[in-house]
Amino acid sequence: MHFIIGKKIGMTRRFREDGTSVPTTVLQAGPCTVTKVMTKDTDGYTAVQVGFGTTRSANKPQKKEWDKLGQFAMVAEFRTDGVDAPARGTIIDASTFTLGDLVKVTGTSKGHGFQGVVKRHKFAGGPASHGHKDNLRMPGSIGATFPQHVMKGTRMAGRMGGERISVKNLEVMDVIPDQNLLLVKGAVPGARNGYLLIQSAA
Repeated sequence: MHFIIGKKIGMTRRFREDGTSVPTTVLQAGPCTVTKVMTKDTDGYTAVQVGFGTTRSANKPQKKEWDKLGQFAMVAEFRTDGVDAPARGTIIDASTFTLGDLVKVTGTSKGHGFQGVVKRHKFAGGPASHGHKDNLRMPGSIGATFPQHVMKGTRMAGRMGGERISVKNLEVMDVIPDQNLLLVKGAVPGARNGYLLIQSAA
C-alpha cells in the first residue's frame, strides 16, 4: 500500500497514445516524513503518521514529538493493516507511485456558504407566472399532517460544501519525481493549494 500527503496545483490534460485527450489534475505529492509509527502493542492499531510542508507555528508538544524531523504544516495518519510500515524518519515522495496505479484521493470540498434549496439541492422552485409572488426560489411545503413536525433529514437551505470527500480509482497518468508531481485522471475535491490524502485504491 502506498500513501502520501499532497497539495492540489491545478488541472491540465494528457494525451494517450491513440490521441485521446484526458483531463488531468496536477498534484504536488510530498516529500513527506514519517513522524510516528503506531503498532497494536502500543496503540491498539497499526498506522503511520506522516508530515508534509513546513510551518513556524508549531506548538511545544508538536516540536517535542517531531524532534529533529522538522515542523510540518499538515500531518495525517494512514492505516497499514497487514503491511510493513516504514520506519520513523523515512522520506516518502512521488516515486512511490507508478504509471497506471489506481489511487483514492481525499480532501475538503470547496465551501459555498449558506445556500437555498435551488442551488443546494437542485429544486425547481415555484412557477414564474402571474399570481405567484416572491416564491420563485422557495422550497415549498415542508410539513406533514402526521406526525405534525418537520421530518428529520428534510432537504432545506443550509451550509453547502466544506465536506470531506473521497474520490476512488483515479488513474495515475504521469509521475515526475524530480518535481514531486503526480498527475491523476479526472478531478479531485477542494480548491487550489488544498491539502489532499493520496493512497492506493483498495
